[in-house]
Amino acid sequence: MACGMFETLDDVLNDCRNRLIRAPRDRKSPMHTPVVVTGDVDARVMVLRAFDTQNWALRFHTDARAPKAQVVAADPRIAVLFYDKGSKIQIRARGTGVILTTGEQVDAAWSASTNFARRCYLGHGPGTGSEMPTSGLPPEFEGAEPDDAQLAPARDNFALLRINLTAFDWLYLAHTGHVRAQFAREPSGNWAGLWVTP
Repeated sequence: MACGMFETLDDVLNDCRNRLIRAPRDRKSPMHTPVVVTGDVDARVMVLRAFDTQNWALRFHTDARAPKAQVVAADPRIAVLFYDKGSKIQIRARGTGVILTTGEQVDAAWSASTNFARRCYLGHGPGTGSEMPTSGLPPEFEGAEPDDAQLAPARDNFALLRINLTAFDWLYLAHTGHVRAQFAREPSGNWAGLWVTP
C-alpha cells in the first residue's frame, strides 16, 4: 500500500532524521519538547537541545542532582516519545542514556546557555522538599539574572543527558489507513527497518 510521501522504509528513516534535526533548532517544532521516560517508568517533558545525526544521539540539559541522574546511572534504558499532531506522526524511540557532567560537550552547552537559564542550577536540587511553593532559587535570583561570578557554583550542578538511540517505532495516522514502521540499530550503525501493522 502506498501512503503518499512514505513509499519506502528509507523515506520513513529520512522523515525521522529530518524531524530530529529540526526539533532542537525550532522552538515551534512539535517535537522540540518530547516526553522522556527513564528506567523507573517515570516520565517528564524535556527540551531537546541537540541531535547528533551521525550517531543518532539526542541531547538534553539536566541537573546532576536530579533523581533521574541516579536512575539513568543505575539503569540506562530510556524511551522518548515525540508527537507531531499537525503531521499526524508519532515516533517512539528507545535507547541508552548517560549523564555527562564534564567534557567538551558539557562545557560547550554551558557556555551556549544564557545566565538566566543557568540560574536554574543555583538553587536546591530537583525534588527537594519545601513547606511552601518554591522555585528552589536563592531569593536574590527570583526573576533576576545573576552575573558570571554568581553563577560559578551552578556549573557543578549542570549536566547533559545523552541518549544513544537503538530502536524506534514510527506511526503515521493516515485517514486512508494508518502506516507503521519499526527500526533497530545494527552493530554496524545502520538501521534495519520493517513495515508492521498499526
